Amino acid sequence: MNNPMFDTKQIQPKILYYGTPVVLLNTLNEDGSVNISPISSSWALGDHIILGLGLGGKAIENLSRHPECVINLPSPALWANVERLAPYTGKDPVPEYKRATGFSYEKDKYKIGGFTPVESLSVKPARIRECPIQIEAKVNHIRVTETSAAFAIVETQALQVHAHPDMVMGENHIDPGKWSPLIYNFRHYFGLGVELGKSFRSET
Repeated sequence: MNNPMFDTKQIQPKILYYGTPVVLLNTLNEDGSVNISPISSSWALGDHIILGLGLGGKAIENLSRHPECVINLPSPALWANVERLAPYTGKDPVPEYKRATGFSYEKDKYKIGGFTPVESLSVKPARIRECPIQIEAKVNHIRVTETSAAFAIVETQALQVHAHPDMVMGENHIDPGKWSPLIYNFRHYFGLGVELGKSFRSET
């Protein structure tokens, strides 16, 4: 007998953000100021972090010209700050497809988000002080997808990793009991729940 708990329904969701960490991506504008882009497509492999960016946005434009960035990871407490940035773009004029969905131009993303810039050590874009983890990175490769979707896959490599001291265990470990990423779950914001266990490879 079939178990109805395991039945499925075929659906066609508009987006597939099925629970991914929010990134505030800092890139360098032409005049040396910093653009902050909230993104929700990223994953890490060793010291490489892969970013998914929409074409036509300011972030990919900046990275194509100046291949450095800061990957800031906000905590759940910063979700409202992140959302304040959401309806703004650093592109002027605003692309038509963004204007049609309610975006407007704003250059000073630090002010809009209520964030504080702090100088980076190895890259030109500044970091975001309030984010518990800040990763300075260089861009190794940009690949534009060959599909109907207008996206770029950006391979970055971490150069410096900064963490708020209260989250650091020993010299080089993030305490997973104290760090919780902000999760973008089908366009809703969440934090992590209670710890369920740990990998056999965990060093903490």
